[in-house]
Amino acid sequence: MPLDYEESKTKIVEGLTKKLKRKSKFYFNDLAKILEAKPREAKKVVNRLVQEGVLEYWSSGSTSMYGLPGTGKQAAAEHED
Repeated sequence: MPLDYEESKTKIVEGLTKKLKRKSKFYFNDLAKILEAKPREAKKVVNRLVQEGVLEYWSSGSTSMYGLPGTGKQAAAEHED
């Protein structure tokens, strides 16, 4: 059964917001676990959230992670003048 997008969006934003005190970037598997979904279904939702700017994609070249825009040390460094 396909995931409900709005419900999934709420789960992701709330789940990541609760964890922001400890970390700001999350692996795809963390997001799939929050959604309680199989990887293929979770990927569709996560990709749409990135396209809409709800999540941002970050890659070090070897690791891909996701986070809420404007959070974490990287975001702070990017906004320095």
